[in-house]
Amino acid sequence: ARQHGATMQEVSEGHKDLLRGLIDQQLWLSKGKELDITGETELVKRLNEIRKQYNLETMEDLEKAAKEQGVSYEDFKANIRNGIITQLVMRQQVGEKLQFTPGEVARYYEQHKQDYSQQESVHLSEILVSVAAPAPAVGAEAGAQAPDPAALAAAKAKADDIEAKLHAGGDFSQLAKTFSDGPTAAEGGDLGQFRRGTLAKVLEDRTFALKSGQYTDPIRTKQGLVILKVAQHVPGGVPEFKDVEQDVEQAYYMARMEPAMRDYLTTMREQAYIDIKPGFTDTG
Repeated sequence: ARQHGATMQEVSEGHKDLLRGLIDQQLWLSKGKELDITGETELVKRLNEIRKQYNLETMEDLEKAAKEQGVSYEDFKANIRNGIITQLVMRQQVGEKLQFTPGEVARYYEQHKQDYSQQESVHLSEILVSVAAPAPAVGAEAGAQAPDPAALAAAKAKADDIEAKLHAGGDFSQLAKTFSDGPTAAEGGDLGQFRRGTLAKVLEDRTFALKSGQYTDPIRTKQGLVILKVAQHVPGGVPEFKDVEQDVEQAYYMARMEPAMRDYLTTMREQAYIDIKPGFTDTG
């Protein structure tokens, strides 16, 4: 917990509930055994995902890598398997039995509207046509050089040609991959999300005035000429319920899941034999 930046208070809180958490996990695993949930298929899938994530050729390589880190591969697998069994039992015994109506979700949204408030932002893509600065004259002081007029004219002609292709229905992403000189060319020019106040004013004024799917004329910058597309324009304020319905449904589900899980754990505790040795406290 300390390695993850937890405060002493958080460590103390976690310590207080540590025994409860260990008992909870044992209850979930016992229930998994009773329901014949082994998590074996999901475990193989998860291990394969980890192998790919670390660019390892085989499962033997993954086992070797774990040992090199000083980790017992069997413990490593057991921890993952336990997590999977716990999730599967939770979903089957609690999650799938949670039922609610669209009306309940809508009411939850009304009560938590401000949680969904967002700043206005634009998701941008670029096509950059760079203009090379001329080589400095012998004896000239170092510093920013004005671009050669011929190079600027050539860059403008190229940018205008790209803009014409866009007007003719050309795909922005493909044109970026083919013609952009920017570092984002391989990703189709994707620049990411920008909130108001984070872009240079000239770029903000031009892009925030556009709707999703629209693009600017070529804009002169230090690098050259750039055409910016607004892939998505997110208006500021509280969004309409229909625009965030899935997020609200998920939040409401989680809000219902937590107490339902504790209720289910209480029932499992009542059905289990738990012996707490003197000197230990189980907050459950």
